[in-house]
Amino acid sequence: MTQLSTLAAGVAAQLKQNRQSIAVAESSTGGLISSALLAIPGASSYFLGGAVVYTIEARRELLGLSDQQLTTLQPLTEEYVAVCARSIRQKLGATWGIAELGATGPAGTRYGHEPGICVLAIDGPVELTRLIETGSGDREANMWRFVEAAIELLNQAMNQ
Repeated sequence: MTQLSTLAAGVAAQLKQNRQSIAVAESSTGGLISSALLAIPGASSYFLGGAVVYTIEARRELLGLSDQQLTTLQPLTEEYVAVCARSIRQKLGATWGIAELGATGPAGTRYGHEPGICVLAIDGPVELTRLIETGSGDREANMWRFVEAAIELLNQAMNQ
């Protein structure tokens, strides 16, 4: 398993070098994306904050999503996670916003999604989304895979 500080070292160095900032909204990773970004010394120069938006109520309160958005956006879609990334970026005034929504397992979601699915979004100078499907119900392994994919997607966006 990769150490948190190793995982985000490259993107953290770029954020510092470019004097850019980031805000995080994550669900099934439970704060691991934020932890990876915060594991780097000097994180206060780029990390503006993060929220674990595991529930609809958290998304309403922490991201400021409206009841209409919460009822019309399809769960676990790239459109939904993009709204989350944009919301956290704007709320904290960051250069970049990153968001993750997923089903880590061992069971699927009440919406009919199998475990091992994750949608990611980057919002900022570049906007990207990605769907990850592991086909596994291994909760912790999925959490780590989703964090790795999130950092990879952020790195891709920052290098476009």
